[in-house]
Amino acid sequence: MDTPLDRMWTRSRMSVRGRVQRWRSKGFAVAQCAVAAGVAWWVATEVLGHVSPFFAPIAAVVSLGTSYGQRLRRVVEVAFGVAIGVFIADLLVRWIGTGAWQLAFIVALAMSAALLLDAGILFVTQAAVQSIVVATLVPDPDAALTRWTDALVGGAVALVAATVVPAAPLRRPREQAAAVARKTAELLRAASHMMVDGEPDPALDLLADARATDRMIRELQAAAEEGVSVVASSPFRVRHREGIRRMVELVDPLDRALRSTRVLVRQTAVAAYRHRPVPSSYADLTADLALAVEAVADELAQDRMAVEARPAVLAVGDATGLVERAESLSGDAILAQLRSIVVDLLLVTGMGQLEATDALPPPQR
Repeated sequence: MDTPLDRMWTRSRMSVRGRVQRWRSKGFAVAQCAVAAGVAWWVATEVLGHVSPFFAPIAAVVSLGTSYGQRLRRVVEVAFGVAIGVFIADLLVRWIGTGAWQLAFIVALAMSAALLLDAGILFVTQAAVQSIVVATLVPDPDAALTRWTDALVGGAVALVAATVVPAAPLRRPREQAAAVARKTAELLRAASHMMVDGEPDPALDLLADARATDRMIRELQAAAEEGVSVVASSPFRVRHREGIRRMVELVDPLDRALRSTRVLVRQTAVAAYRHRPVPSSYADLTADLALAVEAVADELAQDRMAVEARPAVLAVGDATGLVERAESLSGDAILAQLRSIVVDLLLVTGMGQLEATDALPPPQR
């Protein structure tokens, strides 16, 4: 039996693993920001001859960030926000100096200018923040317009860097989709064994495992969103747009299939706990469906619509109309969930909603 210390150690290892995985997933973005900062500094010092181009790397890193979502728009907003804030502060510090009222006036003017340009919240915020930096930390009137030029350099470097994106975010949606399908198959296979064994303790353990799968759906949704952002950010990845769009369309049916599988596992656990028998044909159907889901996962892993797996899914769907009805509500619920999973999987294979629903024969009465 696990002690509290054992459980704490297990959670700690899982936490460390998750953090390392998060760092790896953002490794390219971190390297991209670092290189952009260095390039922006080099351009400002070596090409433009500026002595200490503080704002060039700042603008580059702030503009890029570590997220691919709406990256080009964010780069433009942040870069121009920085440039506007620095430009206004540079001019006004030279004319009116620094102090409390001067700072308030500079910030108000920078934010007003950004709002009059119909800018987004990032633009307005960066205009205010950078005007504060210029007016308080580096209020050097002799450097007027130099810092503004540095901000433009950093923004320009970030804009170029934003078009360079890795291929990994384009692979992650299909990899995660395949992982969700494989987990669904794993749960179905285990549920089929539970229907035969009828032991409550393993069934409850399986239910706990099924309830922990929400994380996989969140990761799939995040991977799909990141893939869409990548193809939207880079002109070099346009050819992948159609494939990413197809994978995004699979998120909802895969989500529903996994949720229906969780309900099936719960009904199996209830039947085991209450010692209610489940027809052996239902266990066979569940095992066959697990094999069909594995075929779907194999197709997704190869970056293909799971058309080749459709006959296996349809065969299970046909079989749900031939098996006998159970004597308990738990059995009826299990059969209903099996049919629901079949419909969702048919959507994953490329069928439409009405076509997938009509493909199932009515169950026996």
